[in-house]
Formats: sequence, C-alpha cells, structure tokens
Amino acid sequence: MPKMKTHRGAAKRFKKTASGKIVRARRNKQHILTKKTQKRKRQLRKDALVDRVDEKRIKQMLPAL
Repeated sequence: MPKMKTHRGAAKRFKKTASGKIVRARRNKQHILTKKTQKRKRQLRKDALVDRVDEKRIKQMLPAL
C-alpha cells in the first residue's frame, strides 16, 4: 500500500490546535478593503475553527496533521 499524500492546498490553509481542533483563516480579507470598517477588518484577522461536519474531509486530506 503506498503512502498517503498530503493535499498541498489544504496544508497551506489549515492548522491544528493543541486540543486537536482544526483552525482556518477567515474570508473577505484579501481585497476591496476600503469599504470595510476598521472593526470588521480587525475581527477578520482572528482565526476561526473549522465546523465539525467538515473536519472529517480535512483530516483525510491531511493525514500527517
């Protein structure tokens, strides 16, 4: 049986916390930032947890995680 390969796109987007949850960046922080308020942009800096229903798929893409 060959080794499982890591999905490189997913590896760049997700990290694992110490408790084992998966963390992602928030959307809407790439461009067209002038019309967004400072408060909104500041809140977009924080990481968000991946939903429980999506964790299984992400863990399949990242076997080493």
